[in-house]
Amino acid sequence: MIPFPDISPIALQLGPVAVRWYGLAYVAGMLGGLWLAKRLASRHPARNLSPDTMENAFLAIILGVVLGGRLGYVLFYALPTYGFGLLAADPTYPFRVWEGGMSFHGGVIGVVLAMFWVAWKHRIHPLDLADRITPVLPIGLFFGRIANFINGELWGRVTSPELPWAMVFPHAGPQPRHPSQLYEAGLEGLVLFALLWLTTRKGITRYQPSGVFLTGYALARIFVENFRTPEITHTYMGLQLTQGQLLSLPMLVVGLVFLYVASRAR
Repeated sequence: MIPFPDISPIALQLGPVAVRWYGLAYVAGMLGGLWLAKRLASRHPARNLSPDTMENAFLAIILGVVLGGRLGYVLFYALPTYGFGLLAADPTYPFRVWEGGMSFHGGVIGVVLAMFWVAWKHRIHPLDLADRITPVLPIGLFFGRIANFINGELWGRVTSPELPWAMVFPHAGPQPRHPSQLYEAGLEGLVLFALLWLTTRKGITRYQPSGVFLTGYALARIFVENFRTPEITHTYMGLQLTQGQLLSLPMLVVGLVFLYVASRAR
């Protein structure tokens, strides 16, 4: 087994102020994403969409990620696990973003709402904006999953100690486990980014980049959930689905529809 690297979740301590790797992951993902999104808007222009407009869009998208991710975590994970007594005991719980607990699927809903608002405000076709935003999202996913690994959270399922890369996580007991955060960083981050880069390298067909992102993420998440310790599971017709798999199925359906529409447009 590979020993779990003892990396402090705090990257920098400035007196009483602690700068955490998780926060730096968000900053790196947002700055890298903004740079690439502006470049896509410049290389593949669309009606009423310019690099300057992309800056305004990113401010709304950041707000959508934070609020949607936190509220999604509360609705999809915290309340099903602990019940509404959690809110009765502490009504401020949904707003304590600094304590951690974010849902990717909730963040997607927040981003979609933010993009529709920006598209309406600037009279941009929503898919023209989405097709230049979705290719940059794997950057944030990659850094976020690496931060999850450094924090020793969202660990994988128990596996055989003979697995060469199995690890014992400090807060998950003595059993060896899959480093599922690294699986997600590779598939949702690196592989998906490469696919989207190839998709947009020569041009952008409306619906195609968004379809590749939704389909690729859904397939990657559904696969990796088999190695990640599930927080919530559901049983349908004899099949056990984790909460992550269940929430990814609508993304898969929408992504496949987008790819079909893009193929017809070509």
